[in-house]
Amino acid sequence: MLVLRLNKAGMPQEWVLPEEAARLYCQDKVLFELGATACTLHGGWNNAGIRSELTLSSIIACDGKVTDVSGKVALCNRYLFRRDDHLCLYCGQRFSPGQLTRDHIIPRSRGGQDKWTNVATACGRCNHAKGARTPEEANMPLLAVPFRPNLYERFYLMNRRILADQMAFLSSHFSRQRNWQEGV
Repeated sequence: MLVLRLNKAGMPQEWVLPEEAARLYCQDKVLFELGATACTLHGGWNNAGIRSELTLSSIIACDGKVTDVSGKVALCNRYLFRRDDHLCLYCGQRFSPGQLTRDHIIPRSRGGQDKWTNVATACGRCNHAKGARTPEEANMPLLAVPFRPNLYERFYLMNRRILADQMAFLSSHFSRQRNWQEGV
């Protein structure tokens, strides 16, 4: 489990381990909590036989150094497939990562760039059928418009084990383009 650390303005800064979050609590750097109780850490015993404990929230906003988080997400297949929910954007079927490929909508052989807005997740069969053509030329329309993830989507893509309250917080800031996944 990771804790989502925000800055005091509520912008995501990083995913931190519970031990790092505990350090922030102990240093009085946690300004407010947004998440549900994530876990309780147990410490040592005092002379009276009472054990110390610290309850952590899954989302914390902290004072202190603000990390420059540009929201830029490196384009890699893991993040691309996750952006597209492991669906082939041509046939609409869900596949495991090993069965998916990165398709360039405007083929690289025709000047297409390797960037978020020009790539889509495709199964091997559809990618081969499309070949070095555009979706229109291959008569294979895309099921969704490719988009560049924003800052909140970046944090979604970075962590595969997001708690429900963390997902609710992040997804409330997702691009409108992402809503297509709910209808598939």
